[in-house]
Amino acid sequence: MNKRFFGTDGIRGTVGRPPITPDFMLKLGWAAGKVFANEGNGRNKILIGKDTRISGYMFEAALEAGVTAAGVDINLTGPMPTPAIAYLTRTLRAQAGIVISASHNSFEDNGIKFFASDGTKLPDEVEFAIEDLLDKDVSTVSPQSLGKASRISDAAGRYIEFCKSTVGSSLKFNGLKIVVDCAHGSTYHIAPAVFEELGAKVKSIGVSPDGLNINENSGSTSPQSLADAVLAEEADLGIAFDGDGDRVVMVDHLGNIVDGDEILYVIARDRRRQSIEFGGVVGTAMSNLGLELALDALDVPFVRTPVGDRYVMKEMLERGWDLGGENSGHIICLDVTTTGDGIVSALQALAAIANCEQPLCDLRSKMRKLPQSMVNIKVANAVDIAQNKTVQSAVSDVESRLGKNGRVLLRPSGTEPVLRVMVEGEDLEVVDKLAHELSEVVATEFAS
Repeated sequence: MNKRFFGTDGIRGTVGRPPITPDFMLKLGWAAGKVFANEGNGRNKILIGKDTRISGYMFEAALEAGVTAAGVDINLTGPMPTPAIAYLTRTLRAQAGIVISASHNSFEDNGIKFFASDGTKLPDEVEFAIEDLLDKDVSTVSPQSLGKASRISDAAGRYIEFCKSTVGSSLKFNGLKIVVDCAHGSTYHIAPAVFEELGAKVKSIGVSPDGLNINENSGSTSPQSLADAVLAEEADLGIAFDGDGDRVVMVDHLGNIVDGDEILYVIARDRRRQSIEFGGVVGTAMSNLGLELALDALDVPFVRTPVGDRYVMKEMLERGWDLGGENSGHIICLDVTTTGDGIVSALQALAAIANCEQPLCDLRSKMRKLPQSMVNIKVANAVDIAQNKTVQSAVSDVESRLGKNGRVLLRPSGTEPVLRVMVEGEDLEVVDKLAHELSEVVATEFAS
């Protein structure tokens, strides 16, 4: 049975188009309230946070109406990073947390993410239970049983202290000059304070949200602006977050962009150097082969999952491993928190720099990223790649020409009618040539 609304990371879409409408959000709040009203003892509550996009106010009000109509109390945090809601849901003993955010998308989009009481993503059965109630009419509990809404005035301070605690009280970043890009998103009033309170000298950019500029030419999806700022400020490094703060990308003092694969390697290498047991590392089909080879040199196990942090988390939990993530910068450190957290991940990388007394450029250089070339082929319908002998023969031919330090990935997009053809290897010119050769075969067989 497939879900109608929930995807791999909640519900997301364009504001004003179903399901991202006020009436749907009211019913979603009511359905979630009904599901979580039956959990625990006594009066239950749901935490609601949001990022900085203008539509967040509208959807916050709609969710508040729905949840309170179901007889569940609400704690409102205002703009807060997604991982902060996961943390606060757990520590405030709420039955669930809701984040109003479309992550790294532009302001025209919005969405909803849920967290369970332990600060992890909702299990499938709970999402199905919520969807089942969306077919029913909203009913309001008796007036004396209505939920109440209150604001948490110290939410930012609580989360700042948590972030700092993940690197220990003895670690200080005194003398380090950092540029922090908050993408005009929900970390704008959080991240600079975290690094400043740990002793760093911080230059903040992307900290003037107006409801419309979230992720606009800034943050982890546009890191060149951070690279330019690092060079202009002659900073030691730069850190960029996305609109809801669950992704991070870094820049070294030379202006080189350091992606999620490289950050994950830096963290894993430091843990291995300190003999901290973390099992292994979980990546995705898009993780650079250079990460796998570099971890293998450290004798660190590595496995891949489909793209999506839900799949990474599932694999980590099943294996009992503590580190995982995506090249986009969504990194999960389960030994210090319960979900992907951009600020916490950046702190883990900074701790590695401090522990090794080496600059970021030296640490990232110990992992050699292999060149990748990707071609998108538009397809009319779902295609069965595995059953097409012509394509499989072409893939085998490319793989044999690449050798052991190369790979091929054919992956349907999860959001558009596109088949992605990716080739990775040691030589960019060869990789690009093979990617286009293979894409011609794929296009002949599947193109719309």
